[in-house]
Amino acid sequence: MKILITGGAGFIGSNLTLALLKKGHSIVVLDNLSTQIHGINAEETSPLYTSIKNSVTFIKGDVTNREHWQKALIGVDVIVHYAAETGTGQSMYEIERYTTVNVGGTGILLDLLANDKKLQVKKVIVASSRSIYGEGKYFSQELGIVYPNHRNDDAMQNGDFDVHYPNEKTALQLMPTDEESKIHPSSVYGITKQNQEQMVLCVCKAIGIKAIAFRYQNVYGPGQSLTNPYTGILSIFSSLILNGKPINIFEDGKESRDFVFIDDVVAATILGIENDTIHNDVFNVGAGVATDVIAVAKTLLAKYNKDVPLTITGNYRLGDIRHNFADLTKIKKALGFTPTVSFEEGITKFAQWVTAQPIAESKFDDSVEEMKKKGLFK
Repeated sequence: MKILITGGAGFIGSNLTLALLKKGHSIVVLDNLSTQIHGINAEETSPLYTSIKNSVTFIKGDVTNREHWQKALIGVDVIVHYAAETGTGQSMYEIERYTTVNVGGTGILLDLLANDKKLQVKKVIVASSRSIYGEGKYFSQELGIVYPNHRNDDAMQNGDFDVHYPNEKTALQLMPTDEESKIHPSSVYGITKQNQEQMVLCVCKAIGIKAIAFRYQNVYGPGQSLTNPYTGILSIFSSLILNGKPINIFEDGKESRDFVFIDDVVAATILGIENDTIHNDVFNVGAGVATDVIAVAKTLLAKYNKDVPLTITGNYRLGDIRHNFADLTKIKKALGFTPTVSFEEGITKFAQWVTAQPIAESKFDDSVEEMKKKGLFK
């Protein structure tokens, strides 16, 4: 098949590109080589871009540009739409940029698919996100399954970071979040991902194109950006550790995420691309395991054999969730996907790769200061 991957020079996109090339597919990549992700002079220095540039039809362009889409879509059978602004924190003050790229760019794509009869696209895969679930799914002894609202700023200022449900007397029990769970994102990024997903599924169904939305959890692995301070605590913590800087952990350090290794994400996505029977559906992609932030920091310190101060600060960012991990029952049954890389194995591979890279300057403190100025970091 001829497959267009938007954002195909990024972390997930480039790994997917290389895997699809090995399977004999022809790949077109549309990517703007964002400085925040690839650094300056990306066409010469970005390892992600250089890993694919001689093997694909590469179009340096922007998903907010209709002409760039028209050029990229010629002869394409399948679209994998990754190009997006990412990161919950930054989305809370770069609102116009996030909505223009994530929602507007997807709108241009769908407008072309609906109106340009020369196009032969048969399937669209869109990258959604676990962020659309907000605080996720919990069990209440009194009420059964509940979906708590976003956490209260006043409570967090007083050191209470747990999620609560109105009039609930006992602590809520965290549950894996399935695809039928309530969608109520707590960040602009999450809202744009919800919008992307629903637009793609709605329009593609109406015009007879198969579509799948993959709700990715926290994807990590060799190759991810070590300089972008807005996504990926594994990269953020690694840069701080290797620069000899202290790690200041937000909240109480017990907040958790589902960390899924890049190879598993690629495998799940390829199952969706090549499956001819599943369409107009959504699937979680994760490891199905919750790992807390303190465990992440301590594991990385051990992997790098470094000792830097580790402080639980009680600070927090508005828009962050407390916990979320994926229920994988649906994707296992429908697509036959089961993650194969444990967190211990994945973090070992990641740390080995990081130690072979030049030590990147950590820009995390700058991002925190920016959020403070906006009143979004407390």
